[in-house]
Amino acid sequence: MEQTPNNTNNMKTFINSDRFEKMKKATLFLSLFCFVTTGYSQVTLSDKQQDKKSFPIVTSAAKAVVCYDKADAEVVRRTAGLLVEDVNRVTNKKLKLVSDLPSKQEYIILAGTLGKNKAIDRLVANKKIDVSRIRDGWEQYAIDLIDNPFPGIKKALVVAGSDRRGTAYGLFSISETIGVSPWYWWADVPVMKQPNVYIKPGQYSDGEPAVTYRGIFLNDEAPCLTQWVKHTYSTNYGDHRFYARVCELILRLKGNFLWPAMWNWAFYADDLQNSKTASEMGVIIGTSHHEPMARNHQEWSRKRKEYGAWDYTTNKKVIDQFFREGIERMQGTEDIVTIGMRGDGDAAMSENTNVKLLENVVKNQRKIIEEVTKRPAKETPQVWALYKEVLDYYDKGMRVPDDVIMLLCDDNWGNVCRLPNAKERKHPGGWGMYYHVDYVGAPRNSKWLNVTPIQNMWEQLQLTYDYGV
Repeated sequence: MEQTPNNTNNMKTFINSDRFEKMKKATLFLSLFCFVTTGYSQVTLSDKQQDKKSFPIVTSAAKAVVCYDKADAEVVRRTAGLLVEDVNRVTNKKLKLVSDLPSKQEYIILAGTLGKNKAIDRLVANKKIDVSRIRDGWEQYAIDLIDNPFPGIKKALVVAGSDRRGTAYGLFSISETIGVSPWYWWADVPVMKQPNVYIKPGQYSDGEPAVTYRGIFLNDEAPCLTQWVKHTYSTNYGDHRFYARVCELILRLKGNFLWPAMWNWAFYADDLQNSKTASEMGVIIGTSHHEPMARNHQEWSRKRKEYGAWDYTTNKKVIDQFFREGIERMQGTEDIVTIGMRGDGDAAMSENTNVKLLENVVKNQRKIIEEVTKRPAKETPQVWALYKEVLDYYDKGMRVPDDVIMLLCDDNWGNVCRLPNAKERKHPGGWGMYYHVDYVGAPRNSKWLNVTPIQNMWEQLQLTYDYGV
């Protein structure tokens, strides 16, 4: 089924490099339309519905029960519930969702994370499923069809994840297989109805993601998205109900990362449920290229008279406290901290490239991270965005610690500005790409789908990947 892109204005892709040496490499083409893994095989519907070897999710005579473990992550429970809704969309029949293994049931869909689901761990211990290919993996899943997994149960479709997102991806792979597009809600992609749904026997997995962090940036959200949210949710900002839908879309596309909207809204401050919702749904939050230390631009703008100038040379004490509060607030999440500094309102920090000043900013930011977390700074994921004039700092010799992700960018017209050479590719923190699907700014706005040639996007992102980004 065709995946139709969202019409929310000015979404941008955010592509992060492979930070884990053990990760496999594969061709990369990542945007709002597609996700690439080092693939194995996709879940397959059975066209032989009376085949006794197939697993019946829904038939005229039977319905599977979806099982999870209360000890597992919240995103597993949510995704299991969404699978129940998806099956209902396709068959007009609602499956039962339970948190305990039934004592007697013909067919179950058993979903859980290794080490978090007692029933799956029993299957592993009893050698009824082999999870060696996903154990200790990053966001991997394995789906197995097992006969007589437990007393009283005839067949189980087991979805085992190496971690919480791996489990969610496995469940959503079933949703997409039965005919529910990731864009069923945001783009009203129709769901094809069918009375019976069977899964072919076999072992299924997407493999390990080719890219560690994969996501989108909701930028320049006013007026289109702002007005839509106001109309839909009766609020003037992006509240957690809106972001829950965005996070669901990201997970269905097998992404994991979001830079939230920033011009009219403040993700962390506008609705205290925003951060909690994203964390529970397994989506990692970051802040944009000019919003350091988990603080939103609007948080400073709304109190500019109280805070004073966004100038580190004259207002260091206030700005450092502003930074500290951001790190304190994001504790307990997987969020990635943007470091460095740009000028007020996405502008250059100064006319001259003051390398020494920006080095001092980063040094102090890392000190704040250590003081707040009480751990070495390298244990908190960080990114330095080499966007626009910030690239000049790098060209003039500024460097950041080895653990920091170096985020490159395109030229605002969909052409990659810079790629790392052989020596630079050895940077331990890895490299990323901030790529505009559309753009608002000088010299011209481009925010319609038909001004983003897919051929050019493919070429530029393939080139990016070939250079180790």
